[in-house]
Amino acid sequence: MSMVTTSAWVPRGYAAPFPNKYQFDDDEFERIAGLAKLKLDEAEEDLEEAQEEEEEKKKGSGSSKAEGSTPAKTTTRDEIEIDDDLKEYDLENYDNDDEEEQGEAQQMGMFGNVKSLAYYESNKDDPYITLQEGAEEDEDREDLQILATDNLILAAKIEDELAHLEVYVYEDGADNLYVHHDIMLPAIPLCVEWLDIPVSKPGVDKNSVGNFVAVGTFDPDIEIWDLDTVDCMYPNAILGQGGNPEEEKKKKKKKKNKKANDEYHVGAVLALAANRKHRNLLASGSADKTIKLWDLHTTKCAKSYSYHTDKVCSLAWHSVESTVLLSGSYDRTCAIADMRAPTVAPTRVGVESDVENVKWDPHDPNYFYVSTENGIVHYFDARNASTNPSASKSVWQLQAHDESISSFDLNPVIPGFMATGSTDKTVKLWNIGPQGPSLVVSRDFDVGKVFTTTFGPDAAVAFRLAVGGSKGTMSVWDTSTNAGVRKAFAQKLPEAPAKEGEVEDRLVGVDDDESSSSDDGEDDGEEEDESDNESKSGNDDSMDED
Repeated sequence: MSMVTTSAWVPRGYAAPFPNKYQFDDDEFERIAGLAKLKLDEAEEDLEEAQEEEEEKKKGSGSSKAEGSTPAKTTTRDEIEIDDDLKEYDLENYDNDDEEEQGEAQQMGMFGNVKSLAYYESNKDDPYITLQEGAEEDEDREDLQILATDNLILAAKIEDELAHLEVYVYEDGADNLYVHHDIMLPAIPLCVEWLDIPVSKPGVDKNSVGNFVAVGTFDPDIEIWDLDTVDCMYPNAILGQGGNPEEEKKKKKKKKNKKANDEYHVGAVLALAANRKHRNLLASGSADKTIKLWDLHTTKCAKSYSYHTDKVCSLAWHSVESTVLLSGSYDRTCAIADMRAPTVAPTRVGVESDVENVKWDPHDPNYFYVSTENGIVHYFDARNASTNPSASKSVWQLQAHDESISSFDLNPVIPGFMATGSTDKTVKLWNIGPQGPSLVVSRDFDVGKVFTTTFGPDAAVAFRLAVGGSKGTMSVWDTSTNAGVRKAFAQKLPEAPAKEGEVEDRLVGVDDDESSSSDDGEDDGEEEDESDNESKSGNDDSMDED
């Protein structure tokens, strides 16, 4: 099984040109050993509980044995005559000697005897290393280089029951997409959020610019990783109960608290939203029905909110009023709340089914979008929201797909450009005009059920759309190469000379995923004609004015 669950772009200029290799020093050893010991203690407690239960079962079954049964006669060691030739080897105490020697030896720890190994500060001093490493280091450094014109794409992936975060480099000029490095994760990833602030990075000013990522999984803890460090073993910080080993040691003999509280999540983390103005603030939504506000400087929960009655699945900060948070929930409502006033009831809007995603309009901060499980996109005016969600009325609503809209995005550079992805395996592009949305093009990129569709964050890649789904592949679609898109957004397209032999509907994927480009090109040409006809006729039947 292979699947891409979610993705996020990293704007140009934030990634380090030459990422650092992970350094395993004494301080890092102590930090990781503490975290690992915490996990080991929990596993040992679970094992002891299981063994106690097993012993109780055996005692119960032992009493039911027949009383008349007689045990078989056993032969003791003293009754065995040992051959004279074998006595000199003292085979009777053979195993005992091994146990004693093993007990006197140094025990193997979680990471073995790493600290007791002899090593040389320079490979030149090591007599066993005869190859010069200068050329290899230069080659490795060149392979890891990230140019100022490159974008990073973060894709959360499940492959063969292993969860990891793949960090792609997208070279737009060369139409190249490749995996730069990956990060192992403890559970199935559900959401990722790029952070432009360093978190728990020694020797770095906490208010400087960073390149980090926050990952939410089925576990209640949020992990934060440094994207400029390759081959990390453990995250820089953990937001939640697992991030405080000292506190955990005090409570290790108690059952884990599964009740929602004000300090950490106790359910899967379904949504993350970084505040771009107050950069140390990160909001998280969870299956425990709460929203938590984290201070990244202290890695502690600053405030917890409980105004939803079901799982909180999507979050978005307002672009102007930076303390206002929009949230969507499975309770079929969306709430608009000022995080500075936790006692004030938020205003709400209601929808017909479970909420999937919420987003503010990047070009008009008075409006926001909501996608639902029934395949409908709602467009609301935030100024008309009230404390009664049943009284809400959308500006317009669109039946975009027949199945759930698992992802959708709004172009941050081009007004009125919307992309939707669905479990019906299609990606659709929409042109939102004064009269509402109209379909531009619909595509099936053979990624399976579509779980992520995100536009590039920079003006140079504004028409690039990252697409991933249930087949585990990640691709970047240059939507400006589609005839329907060029026609719909002709006035918004940058002037660029036509390239010789330019491919219609150019799709950039990883080289390992070898697909028949010629066949895809022919199929795309046929689909393009159909989509162009659809865009001419519009989509008036699927768009209702309330």
